[in-house]
Amino acid sequence: METRARHKVVGIYVRVSTSAQDTISQERDLRAWLAGQADLGPVKWYSDKATGTNMDRPGWQALEADLRAGKVSLVACWHVDRLARSVVGMARFFDELKARNVGLVCLQNGVDTRRRDDPSTRLLLDIVSAFSAYETRNRGERVRAGQEAARARGKRWGGSVKGRRLKVTPEQVKAIVAMKTAGDKVSAIARTVSLSRLTVYRLLAEQGNALRKG
Repeated sequence: METRARHKVVGIYVRVSTSAQDTISQERDLRAWLAGQADLGPVKWYSDKATGTNMDRPGWQALEADLRAGKVSLVACWHVDRLARSVVGMARFFDELKARNVGLVCLQNGVDTRRRDDPSTRLLLDIVSAFSAYETRNRGERVRAGQEAARARGKRWGGSVKGRRLKVTPEQVKAIVAMKTAGDKVSAIARTVSLSRLTVYRLLAEQGNALRKG
């Protein structure tokens, strides 16, 4: 028989913004919800006292680490705003859950991604996806504007010595990923960052491999 230690956990996340607050009411409702569930397996609690705009919270980081390690089967919280106050941060987390086939339950929002046809779930996911796409487009436009302004000031990227691999800056990599995510063609990206298309393809492949390994 499989032991409990081998089971993935249900990650329960609670958060308040300041040390003067407590998570008692959130925990009470979440425990009541857990009591009504069957065959969920072991539960692990993650807790923070920090603003939701900061994604470097200890409890949140621990949850993400366990999620990426394949230790979490389901994430549950009291309200979706307990997870994050940043739409971009929320969108990235939703993408992570989807990629790893991990469900999400938000009690106060009536969200349960295990039920894809649920109206509340569809609405929340659609809103987050729309804001994420909007932010990605804006970020790509800001990157392109910054690159053009830098060009006007005489700044250039690239240039290499024969036999030595071209040195690419972190700013170029960020610009390449942002523009590709925004839907730009590789040829346009290459012109913007002054790199060859082959280099852009290589960097995109490296970034994709790093995300899969992470």
